[in-house]
Amino acid sequence: MKIYFDNAATTPIDPEVLEAMIPVMREDFGNPSSTHAFGRKVKAHLENSRRTIAKLLNVSPAEITFTSGGTEADNMAIRGSVKYLGVTTIISSVIEHHAVSHTVEDLDQTGSVKLINVNLLPDGHIDLNHLEELLTQNTNVLVSLMHGNNEVGNLLNIEKVSQLCRQYNALFHSDTVQTMAHYAFDFQQLDLDFAVGAAHKFNGPKGVGFLYHNKRNKIHPMITGGSQERELRAGTENIYGIVGMAKAMEIAYRDMSSKSAHIQKLKSYIIDQVKTRFPSIKFNGDSDGNSLYTVLSLAFPPELATEMLLFNFDLNGIAISGGSACTSGSNTGSHVIRGIGKYLDHAPVRLSFGKYNTFEEADFVLNYIDTLFQTASSN
Repeated sequence: MKIYFDNAATTPIDPEVLEAMIPVMREDFGNPSSTHAFGRKVKAHLENSRRTIAKLLNVSPAEITFTSGGTEADNMAIRGSVKYLGVTTIISSVIEHHAVSHTVEDLDQTGSVKLINVNLLPDGHIDLNHLEELLTQNTNVLVSLMHGNNEVGNLLNIEKVSQLCRQYNALFHSDTVQTMAHYAFDFQQLDLDFAVGAAHKFNGPKGVGFLYHNKRNKIHPMITGGSQERELRAGTENIYGIVGMAKAMEIAYRDMSSKSAHIQKLKSYIIDQVKTRFPSIKFNGDSDGNSLYTVLSLAFPPELATEMLLFNFDLNGIAISGGSACTSGSNTGSHVIRGIGKYLDHAPVRLSFGKYNTFEEADFVLNYIDTLFQTASSN
């Protein structure tokens, strides 16, 4: 059996998404910036997709700019805020995705802004009291905090952070890559300035994403060289990817209730089984509290915390990770686990679930974990 429990890294493309993309790939090759019929037809695909995504998020189509993915969208929001919106201080955290943390650290090191990291609570959640304290002490602030942590699954109280940012006249950017199309956002009700999406996190194609930017903020292009995307992002648009992304979001919103219920039951089942069968395994973050239903981070005890742990899972047909896929292959360990500061002598193992995963697969993984403990006790 081959089991894929690494959906936080990327998800398999939905067959309906592929079906939507193939006719465009086969027949509609025009450049959307061309004024002839070939170009106009492709332009229609582009704008229809923009309207689809905007409607799902309850925003104006003009507030959606297509990008190559979440990393570019995060950079566009953060760097643009500093360059054009007067931001001199960024409040972030040490457990952000590197798309954010490396960007804000670069701006801090070059003297463009002052970076302040908000404190974390023992379970890895943001200390909202400290955030409010920082907001009272600083002006011209951008708060950049992710909605759902990609490694341990903790969910930010995004509504409360939005309220604090409005109260203290700060801009609010949230990396919503892990939660976009997994939760039903209404950006008319949830008042923030920037959010991002990446299609491959919700069963769409890779290499395409978008930035939501509230119309009250005038943004400028980070990539120049053309007038595409209303002169906000130069370069010929990835039409096939954009069509696929819009279709993937439609499907995600259509099936959100049943999909999330299924995945949450699967996650809860694994949590209960781990607590019962493997009491020496701990849980990173707020695993069965205010947490993403798609992510579960286990802390394997020191006797199993070897360099071969993840490799052995892979050899036995189980695809998992130790943390973010963006840092796989590095020997630095998880910056998220270090930032939380618990179970540092344990090995983090992230299981992340998608709509195609089954309870049979969960039992297979649990039985393999049992085998690991038996092998370790016999050595």
